[in-house]
Amino acid sequence: MRKISFAEFGGPEVLQLVEAEEPHASPGRIRIAVRAAGVNPVDWRIREGQVLGAHPVELPAGVGLDAAGVVDEVGEGVEGVEIGDRVFGEGADTYAEFAVLSAWAPMPEGLTFEEAAGYPSVVETALRIIREVDVRPGQTLLVSGASGGVGSAVVQIARERGITVIGTAGAANQDYLRGLGALATTYNEGWVERVRHLGRVDAALDLAGSGVIRELVELTGDPGKVVSIADLGAPRLGVRFSGVAGSVPDALAEAVDLISRGRLHIPVEKSYPLTEAAAAHADSRTGHTRGRRVLVV
Repeated sequence: MRKISFAEFGGPEVLQLVEAEEPHASPGRIRIAVRAAGVNPVDWRIREGQVLGAHPVELPAGVGLDAAGVVDEVGEGVEGVEIGDRVFGEGADTYAEFAVLSAWAPMPEGLTFEEAAGYPSVVETALRIIREVDVRPGQTLLVSGASGGVGSAVVQIARERGITVIGTAGAANQDYLRGLGALATTYNEGWVERVRHLGRVDAALDLAGSGVIRELVELTGDPGKVVSIADLGAPRLGVRFSGVAGSVPDALAEAVDLISRGRLHIPVEKSYPLTEAAAAHADSRTGHTRGRRVLVV
């Protein structure tokens, strides 16, 4: 089968399309014929060699956590899923024609494979950091870098819970954020004062790693009310860095519920063929994403 692999840490150019042995479903796992794979910032952070404790890497390594596809192997002890089912979920080395998933759920009615592949890690991360920052209904959450996949999920989930959201993003994504229900402002010069004019900030999330931790602490008044998923230096300022996933099956179940009720929609900004994984990483690395990027297998 074909898969994307890298034999050394570095830029997008280290990604190679290679022939590899097919993986197989071990006990408690399923294998899917991948139709689409989500492109997440964690993918290129791992490829670059950033120290992410939750994701140890042995080279050569595959790439990818999220995928949607058709079940074609069911491991021992797995119940409730059959060969031929359409599922989405999280596993390992999903930039490939076949991948083994450790967590999965039936694809919600009406979603394409490309759309479904963009949800698993994104929703798990959004649910986790909303919980960790301990923001409550009636309070206001500031989201720095709100227009990407995780930000899009955070805004919609927080609004569903009765939380006011202030989101920062580029000028081109202001209407997009407002459409999700956020109070929007740009992140260029003067953004702190613009946020203050929008209201009191009870908690804040750093999703972009753009060097704004000090300002987020200033706005909330408490480093304990700030969580980052993108700035590895955040703990030096007393801010929690969240990089270890919680329960992916629980997150997928909540995603299915929210999507099915029309409460969560994350658009696919761009799809790439598997052969253009390097371009997908380069584009993801620049930021300014509206929703998700996915690979079509």
